[in-house]
Formats: sequence, structure tokens, C-alpha cells
Amino acid sequence: MGMNEEEIKKQLRQEVFRRREQATDEEVSEKSRRIFRRITVSEAYKKAETIFTYVGFGHEVMTQPFIEQAWRDGKKTAVPRVDPHRQMSFWYIHSFGQLKPSKFGILEPDPTFPGLVLQADDAKNVLMIMPGVAFDPMLHRVGYGGSYYDRYLKRHMDFVRYAVAFEFQIFDSVPYDLMDVPPQAIYTEERILGHET
Repeated sequence: MGMNEEEIKKQLRQEVFRRREQATDEEVSEKSRRIFRRITVSEAYKKAETIFTYVGFGHEVMTQPFIEQAWRDGKKTAVPRVDPHRQMSFWYIHSFGQLKPSKFGILEPDPTFPGLVLQADDAKNVLMIMPGVAFDPMLHRVGYGGSYYDRYLKRHMDFVRYAVAFEFQIFDSVPYDLMDVPPQAIYTEERILGHET
């Protein structure tokens, strides 16, 4: 076939980053709102006690208004932090003031924040909102290359897993590995791929 999977993933990442750069802030904001309007009426969201989600960065699907909605709806809400050993953990937050930029500029829970409630990793009844770079209609996901979510989710297979993506992140097919932990549904601004649980 010529290109190996890693090369294909690299090309997909470059292509998606290019498409993100071309999207305007207004588009990103409006499409993100449309995606999360669908999620907040889903059964999984209504039933979940705890929402695990990422903090959007650089024209990813924006999660900040969704996090605010989850707080208003009385959901416990946790976001990820990656430690120096490349392990991801989730921490409850009650305000955006509890976040500080990582060395990559991504906002993460600040463990030195006074009274920061600790890790949420043992939470039950969780809806996990997963980011990703590229997806296909068979629910395969290409992430950023760190395997953080796959490693994390292997230990938390009881979580409901929804990915969020713009339509320009959906391709006919993307490389996948049998070790990947796919989302159960992908929400875009246009449609839901897969099955709501």
C-alpha cells in the first residue's frame, strides 16, 4: 500500500489541523454549541452523575460552555491532567479558575489550587466526552498520538464514551488498532454516528 499506518495518521493529523486553522472562531463556537445541544438531551447525559470532558484548545470542539451547562445541571465535572510519567487522571473542577496552562498551553487542573477536590478516577455513572483528531463512520478514532485515552479507558470500560468532532474531522476510513477503545457514538454538528446508549 505504500504508506504505513503511522504515516497515514500523521497525514490525517496535518489535514485536520489545516482544516481547523481555516475554520473561523464563530464557526467553531456555533458548531460546538450544536454538538453539545444534542449531547445534553441524550439519555446518557441525563442519567450521568459525573461528566468527564476535556478542555478545548486550538479550534477543537469547544467544551467550556458545555462544562458550564453541566455545572448548572448539577453534574459533577472532571477534566484531565497528564502527569510527568504520561499518565492521565481526571480531577473535579468547580470553576475555570482551578485550571492553569500546561507547558503545551492546554488548561489543566492545578493540583496546588487551594482546596482542589482530588482525583475523580473512581467515579461511577460517568459520561466521558472524548476528543480526537480524525474519525470514521465505523467509530474508529485517531487521537493525538499519546494513547492517553485508550490506556485510560481500558481501566474504565464502564464509562459511557461519546466523542465529539466537526464534520471536517470525519473521513471514510481511518487506521485503527484492535487495542483502541472506540467511542460508542460520535456527535458532530450534523449527525450522530453510532448508537446512543
